[in-house]
Amino acid sequence: MDIMGLIDRIEDIIANGRKVPLTKSVVLKEQKLYDTIDELRAALPDELKQARWIVKERQEMIDEAEKEANRIIEEARQRAEEMAKDMEIVKLAERRANEIIESAQSREREVRLGAEDYADEMLANLEVNLGKLLTAVQRGRDRLQGRIER
Repeated sequence: MDIMGLIDRIEDIIANGRKVPLTKSVVLKEQKLYDTIDELRAALPDELKQARWIVKERQEMIDEAEKEANRIIEEARQRAEEMAKDMEIVKLAERRANEIIESAQSREREVRLGAEDYADEMLANLEVNLGKLLTAVQRGRDRLQGRIER
């Protein structure tokens, strides 16, 4: 079950608790609440693993872009060496090699920035979900302690 579903289940346990007459207190099924909290704890590491996976994927994309850039640069160097027979050809090869290098660097930057944006978006989503979780848990605790009336 997902984290938000577990939080909803905790809220249901609190909402369906037996009210103590003439007080603001609620009697809850303790074991049911603890079991749901344990499930919630078990679900959290999956979210964190997903965030770590995203960071790892981002690094792999950056590494792949650098590898491709190095391959293109090496290819440009080899072409330049083959064309070094004539001075005009050498100048042309140098210009083309620089264009390839700039293109590879530009492509690497785009891939890196895209990967960082993706990782940031996933981490932002995780942050929002964890914030909602924290808010729901705090509400639940507040209700348990009688700070908030329903």
